Amino acid sequence: MAKLTKKQKESHAKLDRSQSYDLAAASVLVKDITNVKFDASVDLSIRLGVDPRKANQMVRGVVTLPHGTGKDVKVLALVTPDKEAEATEAGADYVGLDEYLQKIKGGWTDVDVIITMPSVMGKLGPLGRILGPRGLMPNPKTGTVTMDVAKAVQDVKAGKIDFKVDKTGIIHAAIGKVSFDAKKIEENANELIQTIIKLKPTTAKGTYVKSVFMSSTMSPSIALEVKTV
Repeated sequence: MAKLTKKQKESHAKLDRSQSYDLAAASVLVKDITNVKFDASVDLSIRLGVDPRKANQMVRGVVTLPHGTGKDVKVLALVTPDKEAEATEAGADYVGLDEYLQKIKGGWTDVDVIITMPSVMGKLGPLGRILGPRGLMPNPKTGTVTMDVAKAVQDVKAGKIDFKVDKTGIIHAAIGKVSFDAKKIEENANELIQTIIKLKPTTAKGTYVKSVFMSSTMSPSIALEVKTV
């Protein structure tokens, strides 16, 4: 087992691993136990009582965090010429079509979200092996395939994120930065958790939310009281 640094020991000493914390307390504590020199991300890991291998138990969706993610999200809008001005005005970082399709084909994926139109999806199909593993393939269910390109870009820039349960039954999502006020971290976390609760599949049996952990980059994980969420 790797030896803990002095700062890591200080962080662990402030955390009582034998107890679970309510969301408000955890949001304060995560700031206190983070000792990195950069503005660390605050993440939630939510273990669900579902079987992701079954299509009727797949949990995925989108949520707009009330205080954003704190991250400067790079957006690529793959649109036809008549939509380029609309996408640019809405704040997309990259706007175009064929030139960016060629760049992606060559391995370029230096963006966080790709937004496109239904008529363009046919051209993106062959790029699935590049975009899919990176979570960049646009999807109508997450609002990234739409004719209202401007709204989609604005929503993403304002803090809209998409989430999906992984093959182990866990949803991982960044919900802010350590520099946020504890109240903002709490409200962002609660928005995500409540959204996931509303998406409970009717076929899921037993306990739906099994555990929730909050952590920041390189900090120990804080167990949350599931009953409070």
